[in-house]
Amino acid sequence: MHGCLGVSLPIGSARIQRFPPILADPARMLGRPKLVLASGSPRRLSLLNQAGIEPDALRPADVDETPRRGELPRACANRLARAKADAALKSVHLDDELRGSFILAADTVVAVGRRILPKANLVDEAAQCLRLLSGRNHRVYTAICLVTPKESFRQRLIESRVRFKRLSEDDIQAYIGSGEWRGKAGGYAVQGIAGSFVVKLVGSYTNVVGLPLYESVTLLGGEGFPIRFGWLNAS
Repeated sequence: MHGCLGVSLPIGSARIQRFPPILADPARMLGRPKLVLASGSPRRLSLLNQAGIEPDALRPADVDETPRRGELPRACANRLARAKADAALKSVHLDDELRGSFILAADTVVAVGRRILPKANLVDEAAQCLRLLSGRNHRVYTAICLVTPKESFRQRLIESRVRFKRLSEDDIQAYIGSGEWRGKAGGYAVQGIAGSFVVKLVGSYTNVVGLPLYESVTLLGGEGFPIRFGWLNAS
C-alpha cells in the first residue's frame, strides 16, 4: 500500500478505502499511557491499528529466532515472545520519553506436528514448507507478552489450526514467484495470495496473520491500557 488515496468503484459497487498503518499522534494522545510495539512487522502494526490502537513507538527486537534442539512449538513461541519483550524493555529504559510504557511483543510459530517450520528467507526453504503443508493440517501458535508500566509480565499463547488444499507444483512455483513468503513463518502469508490455499481454519484468523487481536486487546485492557481511546472518529 502506498499513500492515503481511497479507491472508489463504480456506482452500485462497494466503496473501498485503504490506508497505511499509522503510529500514534503524540499531541492527540497526550495524557494516556504509552504503548510500544516490540516488532517491526507491518502486519502486526496494521492489526493493532485495525483495533483502533496506535502504538507510540516501534522497538523491533534483535533476537535469534532459531528453535533450540528438541524445542516444542509452544515452548519456542513463548520463549521468543518473552525474549523480544525483554529486549524492548531494555531499549525503553534508555528512552526518557518511553520509560513506563506498556510493551507488547509477539512471536508466531508454524508447525506440522512437533516440527517447527522456518521463517523462510530462501526459495528452497519456502518450497520445502509449501510441499510439507500441501493437503495437510498444521498449527499456528502466536505467543504474546505484555510488559506493564510496573514491569510485570503477562503472557498468553494462542493456537489456530489450518488445512491447506493440495498444492500443485505450478501453485508452488507461482507462489514462490510472488515473493510474499519472504520472512513469513511457514513460508506463507495467509492475508495474501496464500489465503486461497486455506480449505479450513479453526481458531483466530488474526493469530495466523501474526497478532491475535481479541487476546491482545483483552490483555491490554485487563492491565489498564485505555483500549477504546482511539475509537472516537476512527471511521
